[in-house]
Amino acid sequence: MGQRSVIVVGAGMVGLSTAWHLQERGVDVTVIDRTGVAAGSSRGNAGWLSPALTLPLNDPSTLAAGVRATLKSDSPVYLPMRSAPRLAGFLSSFTRNSTPERWERSLRRLVQLSREALGAYAELADHDARLATREAAAVTAAFADERGREHLVDELEQLARIGEKVEYHLLDERSLHDSSPHLGPALTAGLAITGQRFIDPGQYVQRLADVVTERGGRIITGSAVVRVDATAGGAAVRLDSGRAEQASQVVLANGAWLSRLARPQGVRTRVVAGRGYSFSVPCPESLTAPLYLPEARVACTPLANGRLRVAGMMEFRSPDDPLDPRRIAAIERSASPHLPGIDWSDRQEEWVGSRPCTADGLPLLGRTRDQHVYVAGGHGMWGVALGPVSGRSMAELMCGERDEESLASFDPLR
Repeated sequence: MGQRSVIVVGAGMVGLSTAWHLQERGVDVTVIDRTGVAAGSSRGNAGWLSPALTLPLNDPSTLAAGVRATLKSDSPVYLPMRSAPRLAGFLSSFTRNSTPERWERSLRRLVQLSREALGAYAELADHDARLATREAAAVTAAFADERGREHLVDELEQLARIGEKVEYHLLDERSLHDSSPHLGPALTAGLAITGQRFIDPGQYVQRLADVVTERGGRIITGSAVVRVDATAGGAAVRLDSGRAEQASQVVLANGAWLSRLARPQGVRTRVVAGRGYSFSVPCPESLTAPLYLPEARVACTPLANGRLRVAGMMEFRSPDDPLDPRRIAAIERSASPHLPGIDWSDRQEEWVGSRPCTADGLPLLGRTRDQHVYVAGGHGMWGVALGPVSGRSMAELMCGERDEESLASFDPLR
């Protein structure tokens, strides 16, 4: 195999960030993806780089909404009946982890990554201007009333209590509509979070892939990895074409499909698909920074092409299922009353992507039972936000710059 080499399975934000940081350390990198660059949950993601909102999925409020609500096809969190038996074990574990105590424990651990998230993006931009991010004057969250705002305020205050500084200020009805004239009259209370950033993740990940190839990396697309085998002093990945690629080490960063390859390596923590949907519409001139509608669970991101990406939904379903147009319609129904000036008939770029979710809301970062095989995934909704810092952490671990104990909270063998 010559010089030290690594195969990264998955060409999304996490996989390509890992590849880039390995290249920084002189490692020869090959990235393999069964479909293409940013073909999974990276492309249509809202693209928020917002440590203040990077919170674990196992929020007790999800259960408080009631199990019956998740069975409704227009629910922001949707579990189709036919998926329930297959996901019974995951849902049981998710329920056990959705207590206030366990959620706060997960939050404290996730903060280990999120506090370095923006710095990791800045590091990429320092090396290549094409990887710059956009500053948000403020991420605005809008609510029907002050009572609806209390839950998010409590979460931000909880971050402050564990030592994370979050800059935000409350908006009354007048200041909300003065700063966001595109909002409908039913929204009467707001919250503005400063110090956050955002990107168009599909474009960004493609640029990152270009940089990786320009630096000598190989990217193989259209080939699925069917298994990973140990070899003398390394590992081999077997492709569905019958080919095999060998390397000193392998990183599994294949998103919602991670468990298929990681389970034979001793990884018992299950990763399931929490599918998100998005589409774009014309963007109001006054909407220049991300907008959050928490009660509808909808995130809106202005794109450079003059359009607005509208994203939402958490649908527990097979990652290989086709896009369900009912989910797109449900997002529009939730968001359109609050953004009355938008031409909703000009809906384009309908998309579904499978976020890789774990029951405790924490990613898997580290070595598997095989010393040559590593895992980087399970970030839930935060693979874009935490991709670069996760990739840096993985490269440091694999190259002996970081000890395993420093990532113990994210141990794939936990």
